[in-house]
Amino acid sequence: MTTLESTRELSPATRSWRRTVGAYIALTKPRIIELLLVTTVPVMFLAERGVPSLSLIVLTLVGGSLSAGAANTFNMVYDRDIDAQMGRTQNRPLVTGEATPRGALIFGFVLTALSTAWLWFFVNPLSAGLSLAAIVLYAVGYTMILKRRTPQNIVWGGIAGCMPTLIGWSAVTDSVGWPAIILFLVIFFWTPPHYWPLSMSFSDDYARAGVPMLPVVEQMTTVARQIVAYSWVMVLTSLALVPVADMGWVYLVAALASGGLFVAEAHRLLATARRGETKQSVLKPMRLFHFSITYVTLLFLGVAIDPLLHLPLPGLS
Repeated sequence: MTTLESTRELSPATRSWRRTVGAYIALTKPRIIELLLVTTVPVMFLAERGVPSLSLIVLTLVGGSLSAGAANTFNMVYDRDIDAQMGRTQNRPLVTGEATPRGALIFGFVLTALSTAWLWFFVNPLSAGLSLAAIVLYAVGYTMILKRRTPQNIVWGGIAGCMPTLIGWSAVTDSVGWPAIILFLVIFFWTPPHYWPLSMSFSDDYARAGVPMLPVVEQMTTVARQIVAYSWVMVLTSLALVPVADMGWVYLVAALASGGLFVAEAHRLLATARRGETKQSVLKPMRLFHFSITYVTLLFLGVAIDPLLHLPLPGLS
């Protein structure tokens, strides 16, 4: 047998191995992890009032990624029945059979143990505890208890997604300070106007799966009105960071500009809903969903850059 023939015989196994690895990576929802990390690193810059050590940043990001991956894996294991009924999620590994529930569950517990131990030994115990709390809040609080029971599921279940702000701060200071708490609240109020537009776009999917997302049980006008309310509170909360953390012009401009655009888009959605429009092509809720990601990126970019340049505001420095 030639080397070429041997390689050809191994190719199907290699392809199968790659599909399996890809399936387990997909269980962690890498795109969501990226968004969570966007809120972690800038808070570390703010806590340091400069650039933290590269090693601490890397160690924190590795631990945070493992933690978020664990939470997302548990979510996929528990939600595999409703994922099979929704077009948006029907290609997930546990639905297609590329991963097994038992294997995924073991994978989730391994990631939980690894992330907790990693942060405990390489960062600090407080960060490890906050990370473990985030996993429990998302996997149990949101996925198992709230998601299928209340239209406010994403409001309270979204607390888990706020934890990276606290973890980023604690990684540097080994404490939880008021600036971190304010940014925690910014993400808390950001989560509903971020997720409800997505739910508006896929309301039929959620209804078919029996998940009582707010757009499923309420009129679009009611949903849009709540989106506007949360958007305003989010922006006002972001401005509270200015006096509390002695932020300068860079952050203030980022918060006002991105926040103003966010609120304007939320009001556009409400105005369209009030006209009785129900077609997705007219409502365009995904415009706000996509911009919400841009908003949080710009805001936290301001959080990171402001301590480096710090152009002080009159009367605050």
